[in-house]
Parts: sequence; structure tokens; C-alpha cells
Amino acid sequence: MPSIDEVDEHRSALFGLAYRMLGSVMDAEDIVQEAFIRWQNTPESDIRSPRAYLMTITTRLCLDQLRLAHVRREEYVGAWLPEPLLQSPESDPARLVEMDESISTAFLVLLESLSPLDRAVFLLHEVFNYTFADIAAIVNRTPADCRQIGHRARQRLTQGRPRFEIETETVEEVVQEFLRACMGDDMAGLLALLAPDVTVMNDSGGKVSAVRNTIVGVDHVSRLMLGIFRRWWPHLVFHVATINGQAALITCANAQPVAAITFDVREGKIHHIYQVLNPDKLKGLSCGSDFRDKSAKDEGTIGE
Repeated sequence: MPSIDEVDEHRSALFGLAYRMLGSVMDAEDIVQEAFIRWQNTPESDIRSPRAYLMTITTRLCLDQLRLAHVRREEYVGAWLPEPLLQSPESDPARLVEMDESISTAFLVLLESLSPLDRAVFLLHEVFNYTFADIAAIVNRTPADCRQIGHRARQRLTQGRPRFEIETETVEEVVQEFLRACMGDDMAGLLALLAPDVTVMNDSGGKVSAVRNTIVGVDHVSRLMLGIFRRWWPHLVFHVATINGQAALITCANAQPVAAITFDVREGKIHHIYQVLNPDKLKGLSCGSDFRDKSAKDEGTIGE
């Protein structure tokens, strides 16, 4: 039976892989738990390397989960975004993940363009530094196949977005300026922050009313955001937090989170705004004791 120290030694990599594969904190935790149960129930003589065994089981469980998720995603109402991963002292899963570009909302959205197998090969090679020979044993393909899959996945992702290093301080400054501009109804200040092709995606899952189509273009996005803040900000509390490794906004009403807003910031400009409004995906967030409790006086729609 694995010891607590052995479990802790491997949990970070397993959760990091599962979350990047699935985009769900709860599903990732379930996958990791199942991997440990299988490890516990497998004779030691059958396991040459616990880490290799656990990464193999986790990858295969994620591939099975994604095949099922594909059907659910087709039935999902509106855009699908990954569940926010809050980085805080109270957030255990966030401590399990190395925060880099591959955990950002923007990157996880890009990963959705890959098939489950392509995603697994890409992550194992590019993020976890596995050789294609090692990956081949995990996914039951040849090393040559895995090399081709990895190359294809890398090309597809770099076409969607150039590779760059995230500047954490710049992102936080931009998010703070974005919040000030929106709360101050400062159109000029907001326009200065938005890239010409900026987009807004809302993930409501059909659980709350929201714009379902992606909003594109600086004119449409600026009017949308200022309209939201004009109507809602007196009744809401906005808090800058670290979500998926970057500065983001948590929106609260009556001390409960109602939205998580993350940003794709490049060279000081906001290229994408991602708003998670689905209450099922906000359960891992907390407004905290430092939030002022304001009650919304008007009924309406957050996010549209």
C-alpha cells in the first residue's frame, strides 16, 4: 500500500495532467483518486515505476472521460469554458499545479481544438517532458505515431496563438486598469486596453441568462462591458484574484460568486475575455470575509 508521502509525491503531476486534459477540477480530482485506488490494488511486483504507472492510468482514464465528455459538450448550452482554478491558501488543487502558460484559460481553450489523443500526446511531451517512446507505451501507439501526433498538435496550437511568456505583473496591471475603466465608465480608458480583434466568451451552461454567441471586435466588446458595469456594478463586488495562474476577477453578489472573468493579455492588450457564469463551475470559488455584502436591487441578466 502506498504511503502518504508517496501519494503526495505524485499527486501534483497527476492532478496537473488531469486538469489540463479535462478542464474540470472535480473531474480531475476524481481521476486522481481512481488512479491511486488502482495503484493500491495492484501488486507491487507488477509496478516497475509508480510514477510511470500512475501517469499511464491517469492519461487513459482522462481519454475515456473525454470521449464521454464529447457527447456532453455537444449538448452543452452555449460556449464551454474550463472550470476556474483559484490559487489561494484555501485552494488545495491550485497548490497541486505548476502555474505556467499551459494552465491559463486561453491555453486550455486552445487545447479544446485538439482530439483527446492529440491533447494527451502534446501535454505529456511539451508540459511533462515525456519522450515519444514513453508516450507510445502510455497511449498504445508507436513512437513514430506519437511524434507525428505531437508535431501536428503543436502546429495547430501555434496557428491559433503565437507562443509567448506570460508577464504576470503586466496582466495584473491590465486587469486593474480594466476594472477601473469599467467602473468609471471610461470608454477611452477601456479602448486603450482592448486589442482590435478582442472577443468575449460567456459560459453559462444554460443555468443563467447570458449572451451565447462570441462577441467580436473592440466596438462591440467595449459597449458590452460598459453596459454590464453600468447596470450591475453598484450591486456587485469585484475582487482581483489569481485564477489559472493569472490575475482575474471574481464577481460576487450577496457574498456568493456569480462570475469568474479571466483574460488573455498579450503585449499589454486584452485579446480575449472569458466569463464563467455557470454556477456549477463557480463552486470552488469563495468571496471571502473581506467582501462587502450588497444585494442586487434589480433583476436582469449578468453577462448580456
